Amino acid sequence: MKVIACYANKGGVGKTSTAVNIAYASAADGKRTLLCDLDPQGASSFYFKVKPSKKLTLGKFFGDEERFLKAISESEYVNLDVLPANMTFRDFDVFLSQLKKSDSRLKKTLKTVKADYDVVVLDCPPTLSALSESLFKASDVILVPVIPSPLSARTFDQLVDFFKEQDLDPTKLLPFFSMVQMVKGLHTQTMTRLLTSYPKQFFKAMIPYAADVEKMGVHLEPAIHTAPTGTAALAYQDLYDELQGRLKRNK
Repeated sequence: MKVIACYANKGGVGKTSTAVNIAYASAADGKRTLLCDLDPQGASSFYFKVKPSKKLTLGKFFGDEERFLKAISESEYVNLDVLPANMTFRDFDVFLSQLKKSDSRLKKTLKTVKADYDVVVLDCPPTLSALSESLFKASDVILVPVIPSPLSARTFDQLVDFFKEQDLDPTKLLPFFSMVQMVKGLHTQTMTRLLTSYPKQFFKAMIPYAADVEKMGVHLEPAIHTAPTGTAALAYQDLYDELQGRLKRNK
């Protein structure tokens, strides 16, 4: 089972839309896929029309395997299930800090679904915290959307520094450019700087700034499903295909 985290330490960069489209692409590729919505806002659950599971409190999340499994809901798509978020998830960090070996608890919990799924996609909250460290250690790879702007570039630099300081595996970080507008000189300049600083890490696939992504909130469906020939859908598919290549090389 592969665990793919979609993470950014800055909000509004396309993290959730990436999680939704990558999960959909994985399921369409024939892989039994579970999308775990760990962001208390529950946006990825919302996109798949899955309501929050009020019975899955944090204590049950880590301590009740049966309740954890019952909280998983089928989506409208073949091979794709969703573990929805709820507002108790806002206390994830506080709860984890009270547990022994907190940085490994999420990894242990995810092992309960190893027999049922080929891929788990994590939609992570945009924080650097105890939960983040647990997510980083539980994941095989971490997809990081980066808007090619100075502030978003700075937050990615900070994430790389955090990995170095905490002695985490930096090869797990797989950044890609998100919400790209090539007509903006600042975007092209920032991309050049980042590709120079991180020559081997950034994906070739880039997600454009597109109306189809914004309309996901209207259609409540992945862009790959609603507009499969659109620029955003094709870019997400390219991102998924490139990700599969990286995962195969990492075996």
